Amino acid sequence: MRQDAHNSGDASAAPCAGLRIGDMAPDFSARSTTGDVRLSDYRGRWLVLFSHPADFTPVCTTEFVALARSASDFAQRDCALMALSVDSLFSHFAWLRMIRDRFDVEVRFPILEDPTLVIGRGYGMVAPGDSDSGAVRSTF
Repeated sequence: MRQDAHNSGDASAAPCAGLRIGDMAPDFSARSTTGDVRLSDYRGRWLVLFSHPADFTPVCTTEFVALARSASDFAQRDCALMALSVDSLFSHFAWLRMIRDRFDVEVRFPILEDPTLVIGRGYGMVAPGDSDSGAVRSTF
């Protein structure tokens, strides 16, 4: 996903049908497990932005453990990782603590909270009428 040019829109713009290769990634700012994050801070770098529907689920936990264990491989390629979920920041912190305690893995990349689905809708992950996060599983 390109993020190297100025984006005039933001994630609160009208929902799209989904981003396509070559589309400008909508900028956003959000609270995360590593502090406030703005997508434009990653301009000019490789970034994998991925989303998951809920913390504490078996599949999401397995994915996060695998990505956390591979984080140095991404870093060697100058590629950052960033996750997105509709769960609250407090839920993220509790889940990260559980992952650390159960799997002896530290998840150091930011996990964004999106409880109002603003970012998910801006990226076309959630249809306009959807009120839950069931469809919020995408990778950009």
